[in-house]
Formats: sequence, C-alpha cells, structure tokens
Amino acid sequence: MPKSHFPALMASAATMALALSGCATTEPELPPAAFVSMQEGPSQEYIIGPLDELTIHVWRNPELGAEKIQVRPDGRITTPLVTDMPAVGKTPAMLAEDIRLQLSQYIEDPLVSVIVTKFAGTFSQQVRIVGATEKPASIPFRANMTVLDAMIAVGGLSEFAAANHAKLIRFDKQSGKQRTYGLRLGDLLRKGDSEANVMLQPGDVIIIPESMF
Repeated sequence: MPKSHFPALMASAATMALALSGCATTEPELPPAAFVSMQEGPSQEYIIGPLDELTIHVWRNPELGAEKIQVRPDGRITTPLVTDMPAVGKTPAMLAEDIRLQLSQYIEDPLVSVIVTKFAGTFSQQVRIVGATEKPASIPFRANMTVLDAMIAVGGLSEFAAANHAKLIRFDKQSGKQRTYGLRLGDLLRKGDSEANVMLQPGDVIIIPESMF
C-alpha cells in the first residue's frame, strides 16, 4: 500500500473512533424516572441475607432473645434454645415464625419478633455497580431507588468512563431470562439530563465500560 494512503486511513479511523465513543449504546432503554419520586411506596418484602444483623425479641422471655446477631456466611443463626436456624432467604416474619415453632417445644405460646438492624441482603436484593466508577460496590436496594441514587452511592464515574455505553443487566422473573438495557450515564451525570434517570429493581447490575480513547 502506498505511504500516501496512510494519513487518509488514520484520519478515517480517528473519525470512526470519535463517532463510536460519542454515541450512546444501542441497547433498548428503560422509561425515565423523576429525580424526586412524586409518590413513595414500599418495595417487595425484605429477604434476610448473609451478614445481616438481627435483633430477636421473645415476649416475657428476654433471656431467649438476642441482640446484634449476625447471620453467618452459611446463612444460619444460633440463639438460646435455637441452634443453627436457617435465616437466609426468609423474611423477618418467616424467621420469627420458625423460631416460635422451635421455642414452643420449651415454653407455651411464645411471641417472637425479628428486627433487621443492619442490612446486607441477598444478591437478589442488592444493586451491583462495576467498571469505570470511583468505587465499584454492591449496595442494598431500597424502595424507589434510581440510577442517580446508585451512582451517588459509588462516588460517580471515573475519569475514563464510557458513560453513555453503560449497561443495566436485569433478570426478568416473568420470562425467566436476563435482559440488557442501555444507560446514558454521561447524559445523566455530566449534562443533568433527567430523561436518562431510570428506576432500579433489586438484583440489577450496572456495568460501566472504560473508553478506549
């Protein structure tokens, strides 16, 4: 190939690279969410996860309760008269009922309540943000959480983030399939485009690639 052709090829490649880096992802996008929710509401019931911290009360039998019980990595807890009780995957009400059934072998009609005092949650109830962000993390999902909330929690984008090429991975329970959506994080965080803010769901994964240029 003649050397005279190289400058033209390099210019063409640079132009294409700029176009690719500047355009947004071609994945389907989710509908926009308001920066501030007009109406707050509860999310689905909280599921206890490994490393959650629990307080257990047994009415009129305080010696059978316990405070600051951390769910072990194997998903179980131990309290007075209750050994290796599975906790992960249950709601607090479900765990309270299981403890009540166990204690009913020793006392009559126990009344048990379970309070989650520190939250980690299961992976299905966390939002994970990975890639070109200041501090990739898994954060507990909370009701009415948006992409903006998640990005604030991880300190925003890194200097080299290809922000408008970010993706949101979501498991669709109805179809049983994983779906991928495009996110315009650059428009949201750098331009303040409210149309780029979307609602999150428990278990969402946000992936932010780095720019190649």
